[in-house]
Amino acid sequence: MVVAVDVQSISKQFVLRHTRSIKEAFVWIVKGRKGDLSQKFHALDGVSLQVEQGESVALLGLNGSGKSTLLKHISGVMLPDSGTVRTRGRVAGLIEVGAGFHPDLSGRDNVYLNGAILGMSEEQINERFESILDFSEIGQFIDTEVKFYSSGMYLRLAFSVAIHTDPEIFLIDEILAVGDEPFQKKCLAKIKELGDAGKTLIVVSHDLDLVSKVCRRGVLLEHGRIVMDGDVADAVETLRNRH
Repeated sequence: MVVAVDVQSISKQFVLRHTRSIKEAFVWIVKGRKGDLSQKFHALDGVSLQVEQGESVALLGLNGSGKSTLLKHISGVMLPDSGTVRTRGRVAGLIEVGAGFHPDLSGRDNVYLNGAILGMSEEQINERFESILDFSEIGQFIDTEVKFYSSGMYLRLAFSVAIHTDPEIFLIDEILAVGDEPFQKKCLAKIKELGDAGKTLIVVSHDLDLVSKVCRRGVLLEHGRIVMDGDVADAVETLRNRH
C-alpha cells in the first residue's frame, strides 16, 4: 500500500504566559530574573503515525489532547519542533473556517484566491466555478464582501472550494459544527463520496457519531501522545469511557 501521510516522532511545545501578581513579579526581578515566568505545554510529544492512501482516520481525544495540533502539522500550517511530516499528493485542509479568505474581497474573488492557495490554476477554477457556487448555495451573495457573511455562509463557500480542488488528502477539523443541518448532511455525503473514491480522509470532530459514520480507523490522543490506534468503534468507545 502507498503511504499518504507519514508522521515520524514529531513534538511541539507551546509557551503559556501566565499573568503573575505584582509580588511574584517583584520577587522574580529581585532574584535577578532567574526562573521563567512562563510555562511550557507539550501539545505533541513524540507522535508517529502512518496513514495509507484511501484510509479514513478519525483523530480523537478530549480538549488539549493534541488532535487539532496534529492535523495542523499534517496540513503544513504548523512545523514541528522536532520530527518530520511527509504527505503524498495534494492536501486540502478545512482546518479553520474561512482561513485564507480575505474579508474585504467578494466571495467570487475569494474563490479564486483560496483556489490558488489550495493549488488550483485559474483555468481549473474557471471550469469548476459554477459547480463551486451551486454546492455552496451562496447565490447572489457571491459578489458580496465576505466580511458580511454569516459563519454558515463562510463555511459553505470554504468547504465548496476545498472539495473542488480534487485533493488526494482531505483534512477536516470540526468543520461540520457550523452551518445548518441540511448543509451538514450534504457535506457529510460529499465527504463519504470522497472516501469511496479512494481519497485519504483525516477528521477531527467532537461528534463521535459523525466520525463513526465517516471513518474506519480511530487514533486516540491524550496529553500529546497516541494511546490507541485501531477500529474507530473501539476508539470511540474507549474515549466515551474516559469522559
